[in-house]
Amino acid sequence: MRRLDPHILLSALWLFILLNIIFRDIHQFVLASHIEMLLTGHYNGIKITEGLMLLGGFLVQVPIAMVLFSLLLTRRIGRPVTFLAVIVTTGTLLSSAPTDMDDTFHLAIEIVALMAILWTAWTWPEHEHTAPQSDASSS
Repeated sequence: MRRLDPHILLSALWLFILLNIIFRDIHQFVLASHIEMLLTGHYNGIKITEGLMLLGGFLVQVPIAMVLFSLLLTRRIGRPVTFLAVIVTTGTLLSSAPTDMDDTFHLAIEIVALMAILWTAWTWPEHEHTAPQSDASSS
């Protein structure tokens, strides 16, 4: 397997997690029971409020932001930010137990991807190699 720059690998892994989260949520819309719960304003026994929706918006911003931050942040700043983002995202994913087999399947994949993110951040080389800059004026 080809070795990727940690910035690119981390960004791709965060995007992979996001796509799994999004697909899992969209996938639920084919279930009548899911739609019925949403229409009642309660989901799995929890009342859906504006505050809860805002909290969910903040929590989903963590992996969304990490797609970009993984590309932009240096190792010195990126590693601790990544560790914190993994903790927050894992807590968010585990905050509600899966209700069916496809939720369990997606959660397992997301947890494996989060472990890959931790491993990538943990083994991130101390000295980053930068690609040589081409000088446009010399051509």
